[in-house]
Amino acid sequence: MRDGLGNLLADGDTVAVIKDLKIKGSSSVIKVGTIRLIAGDDEIYCKLPGFGEISLK
Repeated sequence: MRDGLGNLLADGDTVAVIKDLKIKGSSSVIKVGTIRLIAGDDEIYCKLPGFGEISLK
C-alpha cells in the first residue's frame, strides 16, 4: 500500500487523517489527526482509541 505521495506504507507507520471520516453503520466519526497502521493486504487496517481495530477502504 502507498500513500498519496507514492511512499510505501508498512505495519506500524503513522499517517495523518486530513478530514473527519464517518464510520459506516455508526454515528461516530474518526477525527482529524493521526492513526497507526496494522499490516494488511489491499485495505488499511488501523487501531483507533475508543473504536478498536477497523479497516478503511
